[in-house]
Amino acid sequence: MQVDAERFSWFQVPEEIKKLLILAAENWENTSASEKYMNQALAKTGDNLEVLVAAYRYFYYKYNYKMALQTAIKVIDKIKLTEKLPDDWQQLQPILIKRKEEPQIRLYLNAYAASGLVLAKLGEIEKAKEISTQVKSIDDKNDFGAGILLDILTRPAEEDED
Repeated sequence: MQVDAERFSWFQVPEEIKKLLILAAENWENTSASEKYMNQALAKTGDNLEVLVAAYRYFYYKYNYKMALQTAIKVIDKIKLTEKLPDDWQQLQPILIKRKEEPQIRLYLNAYAASGLVLAKLGEIEKAKEISTQVKSIDDKNDFGAGILLDILTRPAEEDED
């Protein structure tokens, strides 16, 4: 798969990083090679949000849920720091409700909801339910998918029909 670097002109990272991300995409079928390129991009950019989001998606679709979770948490932590968000949910919730249309807060909510999805994939159902419930309390339009995940996680087991 050839990926045209010009298609990523909007991606605000140095050319060297774009090339590493493109190499990761071009080598998708060879997981060890593509993961090497992704990890190089991460190592060279530290906590660049665009690269972290790309890495989250990469790891998620490669079924590397532990790395996907680590990457989502890095996004959450970086935004929490830059936006000076509190750790306590009771203090955080009204801020998120008020600012949920701001791009950084939307990204925070997306990453937080994504962490819930990955936790569910890793079998940490109670933590996934907690996160999904929290995001759903803010997300009246279900923009972040937390309501769907919560419905799946809380759905009663279907009875077998004999």
